[in-house]
Amino acid sequence: MKRAYDNATAGDEWSNSSNYSAPAPGRTLPLFVDRPEAYIVPVLFVIIFVVGVVGNSTLIYIVVRNKSMRNTPNVYIVSLATGDLLLLLVSVPFTATIYTLPEWRFGTAMCKLNQFLQTLSLGVSVFTLTALSADRFCAIVNPMRVHQVSLTKRTFRVAALVWVLACVLALPDAVFTHVEGVKFAGSVMHLCRIHPAELGAFYPKLHAMFRFLVYLAVPIVIIFTFYVLMARVLLQSSRHLPAEDIGTSQARKQLEARKRVAKVVLSFVVVFVACWLPRHVYVIWYHFDSGAFDMFWHVFKIVGFCLSFINSCVNPFALYLLSKQFRRYYDRYLFCCCYTATAAYKEAYAHSAIRVYTSINRRNDGTTSTVMNTAG
Repeated sequence: MKRAYDNATAGDEWSNSSNYSAPAPGRTLPLFVDRPEAYIVPVLFVIIFVVGVVGNSTLIYIVVRNKSMRNTPNVYIVSLATGDLLLLLVSVPFTATIYTLPEWRFGTAMCKLNQFLQTLSLGVSVFTLTALSADRFCAIVNPMRVHQVSLTKRTFRVAALVWVLACVLALPDAVFTHVEGVKFAGSVMHLCRIHPAELGAFYPKLHAMFRFLVYLAVPIVIIFTFYVLMARVLLQSSRHLPAEDIGTSQARKQLEARKRVAKVVLSFVVVFVACWLPRHVYVIWYHFDSGAFDMFWHVFKIVGFCLSFINSCVNPFALYLLSKQFRRYYDRYLFCCCYTATAAYKEAYAHSAIRVYTSINRRNDGTTSTVMNTAG
């Protein structure tokens, strides 16, 4: 049976821009206006846009506005938020229409830019998470690191390198993505497609596997390795904690702070995998399996498509739930009614305690202030 359940949706393309496929013989399919996704997806994307823009822009403002929040992990977190915000502002408004409009109506330039930004944001996210996991590994395994200023400079360089790498890997999608006219029912539908026909039938398969390996499988294996090693070191540290030369009480606090930051990073990774794995699975299935495209895969495709964009707005929620420091600032800037004088006093006291604790332990652990500020 020919794989063609729907008559005008985003089928095999990563850009998901109105990829037409003819209906199976003898099957009558509903028009766009009769499909629930024609209404559900745009409404969901409006929510994603509003929540994501507010959450990520506030996150960036918190770190830029408050000196106490400018530390190593937060440099990477701001990099993540910037990539998500760029995708939300430029790509989401156009992508939200693809399950409603029967064709791509925004021209070739926007077709290329839309796909480029999706791939760029994906690369920034997964490579930054990998770098952040490596940073947490170094902070836990080798606490006697260099001075915080030079460490932050190195972090900025790594974050910039992540963006350069993500841009380079996204360029082929910008080059090959094109608007193609397809004849249907006596008229021509213009579709935004990422796989040029002149590259042959093998290119879509190669492209799907490349994206799966580079943007999911390999980074997750690296991150998993870092976390296994971190868990091993933390377990050993807890066993030999009384022997640490900075005192049992302070050492225990330091160890707990490192664990909290590692948990925040791990939550980002889990959310990323949960949001992106379904889309990778669908694309690989589409290009490597010859089975029929039925209702299950139709729903799975839409869910995976939406989840990949939801990923751009969930990190602020994770920070709010897991970091006391970020929660205080979110309450202050977004929920002013919740920011009482008592909260302000606690915040000032916390900042004072952090500065004192940092000055005492600067030589013992160059990453203490970073861990404390992020983990809360």
